[in-house]
Amino acid sequence: MTSLTAKQANERLIKREDYVSCSVAFIDCKKPGSHLKENYSIIGPGVTSSADQIINLPEPHGFNVGAAAMPNGITNNLHIHFTAEVFIVQKGEWTFRWGSNGEHSFVGKEGDILSVPTWMFRGFTNAGCDDGWLFTVLGGNNTGGVIFHPDIIREAEQFGLYISKQNTLIDTTNGDPIPQPDSTTPPMPDEFVAQLRDVSPESMQQRLLTESAREFRAGFIDASLPDCGAELAPVIGAGLTQNREHHAPITNPHGFSLEWLRMQPKQQLSAFSLDEKMVLIMRKGAMRVFFNTEQTVYVDVNAWDTYSIPEGVVRSIQNLGGEVAEALIVVSGDQRKYPEFSKDTHAAAAANDRALDAGGFVAPACLLPSYAMAKA
Repeated sequence: MTSLTAKQANERLIKREDYVSCSVAFIDCKKPGSHLKENYSIIGPGVTSSADQIINLPEPHGFNVGAAAMPNGITNNLHIHFTAEVFIVQKGEWTFRWGSNGEHSFVGKEGDILSVPTWMFRGFTNAGCDDGWLFTVLGGNNTGGVIFHPDIIREAEQFGLYISKQNTLIDTTNGDPIPQPDSTTPPMPDEFVAQLRDVSPESMQQRLLTESAREFRAGFIDASLPDCGAELAPVIGAGLTQNREHHAPITNPHGFSLEWLRMQPKQQLSAFSLDEKMVLIMRKGAMRVFFNTEQTVYVDVNAWDTYSIPEGVVRSIQNLGGEVAEALIVVSGDQRKYPEFSKDTHAAAAANDRALDAGGFVAPACLLPSYAMAKA
């Protein structure tokens, strides 16, 4: 896809008021202390077990974007993921637990991001004083669902709940027939629980980026141009950055990259295209995304909104408001991404002695022989 109509562009915007919660997404939905949690599938189905779950944008992206919302004290119980699970604290304070019995914990605050390794139990509780909100990014188009802790699966039977081997919630109190034992997911045997790896709190700290630890730097070739200079702070993997000083703190494969984008009031990011799908999760402020070479189609993305940009289309971004705007950029794939800016942008940057070296990073143009420059 090389261009978007206004209709196509607007169809890819998922506003905060468009998010639809599901309160019966998982097998612990009737457990006291977990019954008030809400699950959201914003892009892709995520790991929901409920046929009632509304998916805002089901189009495959190579990753899933979702959310969890809970009142104070409500818990999402211990469970295992097969693909990457990343938590972004949008609102409140959360206690994250992990380990075979949730023996380790960490308290995350607004702006913190935590990536929990696969094949280990994890759970979380809203420890704040108000309703809380987590955005989540999950690896793959097919996440495979989850495995809940054996104690949770056994307890769920008391409430008439089972999970089929197809990851579908069976609710016998709602008219579903009692399933045959061989058609449901049984509790994980104790010997397998004992074999799960243990990740120490010190090791888990390496999979955490707090808001205060973010390292923002100018991210693109247009940084020296008037009203430009958008900044990136890498979080996971090889993303869009053209700044060689950027290094993501979390580097193991996730199936996607994650970077913070920060723009000052009225600042803009020049038009570029990208081979991969790109999603913006707005944290604060408002950004206007322009499309196509003519830049005549645009969409406004506000705080808490999610926006999906298809591969190949030309886009530019502008901070609309009078405050700093921040968004998370999620891009499919573990490989490094190469934004392609226009020849005019490269020419203007060259006039300010900036060019891309053969590695695709910004460097002084005066130092680069022609054979060591990236093709503009």
